[in-house]
Amino acid sequence: MSKNSNEIWGHPRGLALLFFTEMWERFSYYGMRAIFTLYMINALVFPRAKASEIYGSYTGLVYLTPLIGGYVADHYWGNRKSILAGGILMAVGQFFMFASGYTYQNGSLAEAFLWAGLIFLIIGNGFFKPNISSMIGQMYSEGDKRRDAAYTIFYMGINLGAFLAPLVCGYLGDTGRPEDFKWGFLAAGFGMIIGTILFQTQKSKYLMTPEGEQIGELPNQRVKDTKSDDAKGGGLNSRQLMLGVGLSLALCLIFWQVFSFDFIGALIYSLTIGMMVMIITDGSLSKIERDRITVVYVSAFFVVFFWAAFEQAGASLTFFAEEQTNRAVMGSVIPTSFFQSINAVAIVLLAPITAAIWVFLAKRKSEPNSLVKQALGLVILALGYAVIAIGVKGVGLDSKVSMFWLVALYVIHTIGELCLSPIGLSLVSKLSPMRFVSLLFGVWFLANSVANKAAGQLSTLYPPSGREYQMAADNGIDATTYRGYLDGTLTPTEADMTMAQATEIPMKYPTFMGSKVTDLYEFFMIFVGMAGVAGLILFGLSFPLRKMMHGAD
Repeated sequence: MSKNSNEIWGHPRGLALLFFTEMWERFSYYGMRAIFTLYMINALVFPRAKASEIYGSYTGLVYLTPLIGGYVADHYWGNRKSILAGGILMAVGQFFMFASGYTYQNGSLAEAFLWAGLIFLIIGNGFFKPNISSMIGQMYSEGDKRRDAAYTIFYMGINLGAFLAPLVCGYLGDTGRPEDFKWGFLAAGFGMIIGTILFQTQKSKYLMTPEGEQIGELPNQRVKDTKSDDAKGGGLNSRQLMLGVGLSLALCLIFWQVFSFDFIGALIYSLTIGMMVMIITDGSLSKIERDRITVVYVSAFFVVFFWAAFEQAGASLTFFAEEQTNRAVMGSVIPTSFFQSINAVAIVLLAPITAAIWVFLAKRKSEPNSLVKQALGLVILALGYAVIAIGVKGVGLDSKVSMFWLVALYVIHTIGELCLSPIGLSLVSKLSPMRFVSLLFGVWFLANSVANKAAGQLSTLYPPSGREYQMAADNGIDATTYRGYLDGTLTPTEADMTMAQATEIPMKYPTFMGSKVTDLYEFFMIFVGMAGVAGLILFGLSFPLRKMMHGAD
């Protein structure tokens, strides 16, 4: 602790408050996420494709609603009220999830509680997520060199919550008994309550500017107006807003009705395009500013490929860990949900090493630019999937493989994340005109929203495996016959079709770009190709794009 009684860890005490508040919120989010798809396929007995779609829609909307929450905080509520509202809504959402788990045997009622829980979690996250991190910088004066370190410490809070959540919620809920999932959701709910109470009771005592003024009480727009007349000139005019809203609505209808996207996907994709057009067409932008924004857009586009593959952790990779990974160790079976803690542990261990490498290269004037680092992150991600593809090649759909392959994938993916995620955030901050910085961070989060929705859709390509073979056997369909149905060499009988529909057994392989996905090797190679090609293209574009940064990199 610092000698200064107003500091801890060498920083304002408010940082510790935000650290632990965010830790408990991330505990709630990642605890629920760790058992979410497992609950849907094992307790509610949803097909994997349906569980994947719901997972993608949920995580996609989680990154969409912060646009609304940030706007409300900026213009009406301020940070504090928004965080309180978000915390309460998310706690209510987790208790609805508990209610769903409690009534899982009553399918329709449990599903109704599930949807209610997801709605509250999505809206609550929208108010909470954009506001807590924005308060950190306000505790430091301009030029305070501790600010970067403060965000690093805050990021550690995120990963501490992400590490503990799957272990606690998974231990309570992922027991192999469907009736126990509710305890995992309940633990996530209590985590959210602890974080909200902690923030609400301590905020006035510790969240202050260096001058002693309270942070987050007033709407952010009012704070800006009282500090600087320049801030009044920022933002978009009504014509641009109408252009963005109109374009988004038109695209939403086209995606939904013409291209048959589901409504949530159509909404996410259309809003992303609409906002990008709305910003880039602003008449006040200079050529340099427009060039830099274009670089942000290109970076955000390629980030979609990264997160669409990375976020398989909560969907298809969870199915893989559950059904086709040998999790037995010394007579015990490791819960599937525990594997989601690997990423957080790896970040804590590898982040200092990665940072030291960049510093080492910078001193020798050989540090790659931001876009090259992001391209490297995509290639490393592809490498992770190549490793697990090797591990499952030639393995039967009803067989299990060593957990080594899954652990290796998560560690490699973490290295890719460290090359891409913090670098991307830094790139946005450096290239964004000050009057559009919040909106361009909104575009960045929308790219994450698109990616998470795409992750759910890609997870539906997971091929039939041991789960379906067991279901087929339970309904009197032998493995040889079932394989014939899947590869199209046998036509299902009417009786088999009836049984398949009743138990939701797939009778054909999923297809990707016209090709059947018949095994896990083919499934994982989709991500090798997608991320690898995206990384190589971004690397090639990085050189002309660097000129468009006009020295800001």
